[in-house]
Amino acid sequence: MTTLRRTQITVALALAALAGGECAMAEAPSRMNGDARVTMRAPYLLRTADAADPSLAPAEWSSIKRIIGDQLAALRNGDATRAFSYASTGIRDQFDDATTFLLMVQQRYGVLLTARYTEFLDGAVIDGHTIQPLRLVMNDDTVLVALYEMQRDDGGGWRIAGCVIAPSTVRST
Repeated sequence: MTTLRRTQITVALALAALAGGECAMAEAPSRMNGDARVTMRAPYLLRTADAADPSLAPAEWSSIKRIIGDQLAALRNGDATRAFSYASTGIRDQFDDATTFLLMVQQRYGVLLTARYTEFLDGAVIDGHTIQPLRLVMNDDTVLVALYEMQRDDGGGWRIAGCVIAPSTVRST
């Protein structure tokens, strides 16, 4: 087994453990590339992560949560340009423009926009991947976990490099 494949499996297992053993691997939305779409499974979505230190200062986690929260606010307000600005270079390169990005989020990540309640869970740096989970409680009390992968940009700030939505066995009451 190659080192890259081992890392992908390690990250996938660690993500499941991070969510309390309650999430299963979810298929990520298809990557848009013109008319062609390439389906990515969660471990492949995570392989371009930031090679971060094993731990981050509380201020770093606060910054990460702010970036995710600001992007969610922009998405909910339909502000494509602002939402797109929080994406990593790799994500921006996958889409022609901010409008295309917003349409993809609305079509494939609609649960982020319709959750009645969100709560940040404890983040972790797993095998060099900076992961910030966000609990989503839906109107029907279904609970999902959005696992955000974060990367540093060239200026040292944080950007969203990917998101995988995973189911949870937890039920809201």
